[in-house]
Amino acid sequence: MGRRGIRVRITALATVVVLAVLVVTAVALVGSQRRLLTSNLDEALLDHSQALAAGLADGGTLEDPLPGQSDDDSIAQIVGADGRVQAATANLDNQPALDGPAEGEDQRLRSVSVLDGEPTYRLLSRRVGDVVIHTGAPLDDVDESVAALRVGLGVAIPTVALALAALVWWLVGRTLRPVEAIRREVADISGSSLHLRVPEPSSGDEIDRLARTMNAMLDRVERAAERQQRFVADAAHELRSPLTRIRTELEVDLGHPAGADLAATHRSVLEETEHLTRLVDDLLLLARSDAGASGGRPEPTAVDLDDLVLAEARRRRAAPGRDVSVETSAVSAAQVRGQADELARVIRNLIDNAARHARTAVVVTLGEDAGWARLSVADDGEGIPAEHRERVFERFARLDEARTHTEGGTGLGLAIAREIVERHRGTITVDPGHSPGARILVLLPLASTRS
Repeated sequence: MGRRGIRVRITALATVVVLAVLVVTAVALVGSQRRLLTSNLDEALLDHSQALAAGLADGGTLEDPLPGQSDDDSIAQIVGADGRVQAATANLDNQPALDGPAEGEDQRLRSVSVLDGEPTYRLLSRRVGDVVIHTGAPLDDVDESVAALRVGLGVAIPTVALALAALVWWLVGRTLRPVEAIRREVADISGSSLHLRVPEPSSGDEIDRLARTMNAMLDRVERAAERQQRFVADAAHELRSPLTRIRTELEVDLGHPAGADLAATHRSVLEETEHLTRLVDDLLLLARSDAGASGGRPEPTAVDLDDLVLAEARRRRAAPGRDVSVETSAVSAAQVRGQADELARVIRNLIDNAARHARTAVVVTLGEDAGWARLSVADDGEGIPAEHRERVFERFARLDEARTHTEGGTGLGLAIAREIVERHRGTITVDPGHSPGARILVLLPLASTRS
């Protein structure tokens, strides 16, 4: 219906516009034709009047009746100074003197009814010496010519308008055919068939660009759907694992109450619950980030990164677990603009991630470099293979021979760090030149340079 509506509207609009132009042109053409024919008639009347005046000037005898101009319907009349008719054409025999020019006028040109039952005449009245010479001719030839033109235009204009409407209807239908093909293809695309694409006409016009843009959008939608499906599957797996461990421990205690160590079970369940809490918190943060939720977020403020780094390093040193040192001697002042709690989350995730995979130490450095705050967190663990340096920032990334999620890790720490860093217009990468171990580099624009 939409396609038919557009086709009808365009055809109707084009036809109405062209019809209006043709009607205006026809009116102007008819008027121009009448003026041209009347002007030619006026010139002929003037020639006839001048010929009669030349005969009077030569002292010749005027014929009575006077000769007409070119046909029996033309008229001529000479009126003397006393107002009497001195001579006239046969068709004006016994007719009173015609009205001459007004006082002070030399000639008068008008369209009048001269003879009863005859058509309107074009009458020229000229004052020549003491006499007035009237010459005239009927306007029926002019009227007939103009009427014939009107009839011709009355037939031609609707015919042209209909032909144009048919042409526009065909052209618009042909033009919209690729749009209809695109519409049909899009109507068939669902959540289970995001691999389908709309046809591209390869014409290089707006419809071709529309098709290519729509296919690019479908590519993005398909990738987003695939990421979402992987995310849901991975999240379900991550949530199932601690729940399965909790259920197993409880079933064992219930099945063998005599040998159950309730204190140990309580500690294990509490650890698994804490892991689930961290995982759910991370999932909620990423879900809000994916939704683009920014409502209620405070305005960016100046944040001293060195204070955040030192605070997170102290927290990590005081945390129970493996005995891994956190070195911060190379931390110097660097101020950026952003959300202090989000940036603290980045630093916490990087330090916790490095501590889980370090053998003995984590080294944190911070400084300013050419308008950027440069933060690095390095460990002395096994490192990250080159083929996985980008994948470690994916959600729930599984590295076959690289790092694994241990010691309470959710597999979302680096993904969350990347989301926050990019939201602060920064970059986060794995340093390819660091060995042994791995080093994560973060660049954030300094407060004095960020727009």
